Amino acid sequence: MPLDFTAIDFETANSSNASACAVGLVRVRNGEIVDKTGWLIQPPAGHDRFFELNTRIHGIREEDVVDALGWSAQLNDLSDFIGGDILVAHNAGFDMAVIKRACEATGDEHPAYRYACSLQVARRVYQLESYRLPFVAAEAGFADFPHHNATADAMACAHVMIDAARRVGAYDIDTLAELSGVRVSQISIAEAPATTVFAA
Repeated sequence: MPLDFTAIDFETANSSNASACAVGLVRVRNGEIVDKTGWLIQPPAGHDRFFELNTRIHGIREEDVVDALGWSAQLNDLSDFIGGDILVAHNAGFDMAVIKRACEATGDEHPAYRYACSLQVARRVYQLESYRLPFVAAEAGFADFPHHNATADAMACAHVMIDAARRVGAYDIDTLAELSGVRVSQISIAEAPATTVFAA
């Protein structure tokens, strides 16, 4: 099986994992980036307040998402882009919690995606002082990107996994996980604790 996956990154409006306000998606086929997209999201009702701290991090304000579609209206687009891919994210627990909590907030059924964490892989494959995404992406040859832009972060994550796979000689995500000693997990009812998990 080739190195196929979708890298994903969410930004949130506040400390609630359900408060998705932007998503970035990058498709990888046979170890090459072949497509990317991203869009703003109007966070679910009850999770739609924008905290100053979050806005300072990603630059997205409440007025920016006024005309954006809500989570339920965009879930099909998200699912269509991902298809049957394994998802990859940097600090994947955060991004998977966003999918799960946003679906819970809107009453939508969340897809049971399989996923791998580029942060965990990087800690096993690279020797770095920091494993924050900008440092890891630079090690993978992808530097000077606008961190906390969702699509740029997904692109950086994709580069990290492609580079890590090359370094360890992995031909797909499952093999990369095995060779780097990490787990490919799956979103399930029991996952994603109710406490907030912050993005890397």
